[in-house]
Amino acid sequence: MAPLAIGLMSGTSYDGISAALVRFHGSSLRVLAERTSPYPERLRQRLQRGPHLCAGELSWLNVALGERLADAALRLLRHADLSPRRVAVIGSHGHTVYHGPRDPLPSTFQIGEPAVIAQRTGIPVVADFRPRDMAAGGTGAPLVPYFDATFFGRGPIRALQNLGGIANVTVVGRGIPTMAFDTGPGNCLIDLAVASLSRGRRRYDAGGRLARQGRIDHHVVARLWRHPYFRQAPPKSTGRELFNDALLRKVFGRRLTRSPEDTLATLTYFTAYSIAESLRRFVPHRLREMIVSGGGVRNRTLMRDLATLLSPVPVSSIERYGIPTQAKEPVAFAFLALRALQGRINHLPLTTGASQPCILGSITPSSH
Repeated sequence: MAPLAIGLMSGTSYDGISAALVRFHGSSLRVLAERTSPYPERLRQRLQRGPHLCAGELSWLNVALGERLADAALRLLRHADLSPRRVAVIGSHGHTVYHGPRDPLPSTFQIGEPAVIAQRTGIPVVADFRPRDMAAGGTGAPLVPYFDATFFGRGPIRALQNLGGIANVTVVGRGIPTMAFDTGPGNCLIDLAVASLSRGRRRYDAGGRLARQGRIDHHVVARLWRHPYFRQAPPKSTGRELFNDALLRKVFGRRLTRSPEDTLATLTYFTAYSIAESLRRFVPHRLREMIVSGGGVRNRTLMRDLATLLSPVPVSSIERYGIPTQAKEPVAFAFLALRALQGRINHLPLTTGASQPCILGSITPSSH
């Protein structure tokens, strides 16, 4: 019987836990159920302050998030009317508190205690995927390209672009080596600006409606594009350590609050611009299509800007291929976990810079 696996993802947008239940069969898959569980406000704020918490607070947060992740998995199973005993493994990415691939001693830190998830669900858990790649000399990200190459690599040359808090891309296709990297900000700068401009009353620009009403400041776009991250050649990865409130204040100054619509139009356009220009700079292949996943797909202004900047390359949602937009990353980590449980390689050293192929992830056995 084809194995079932659950993937759990807590991304850099701090919006909640995305969960997916997937059946894998060879190079095909079927998403049986998926759902996103929003964070309670207190937990969301703690996660945002994660890098600045003391040891005791961070320890509490690690366990509290583990409980939430376990609950998300169990709710998903109830929604699918399926017993936990039918599931081979849970792949939990956890929540990244810190990611420093360029530090003198590279390190990464994800929380969401896997022992709690295994104990509550009775299902083996694979977590902590990134540290092994970094121990082998890689940047610890992006890890989804192994999934992309397996399930999309036999077709025409395509870019699989994920728009989470941070944006990442994988380029796959017949006859070319898979390449992947973080292109830079996805939703993170837009969301930070919305929270600042609304004094915390809003967390995102729903549908990109505010951005659609504003005018783009191309001088600000040029300043943002001068960020040194965009000069680095792949393999590379990034996070909120670089793209954060401090960057917004540095680039916008007092202009950040003059016109909310103009600010959001500029940041939305820049997000699309950084993706399109990164592809032109680093991808030496002619693309036939861009397939987009992640929460940013719901931002119509961002999708419009992407389509304009990438024209004539068609831009489409991953839903066209049977994977819900929010489910792509949890589906991928379900697959990586299944590979780890089988003792099989589950990353592409070419895309992370690792010195050799490894089996990523630490396995916590089930409680049964």
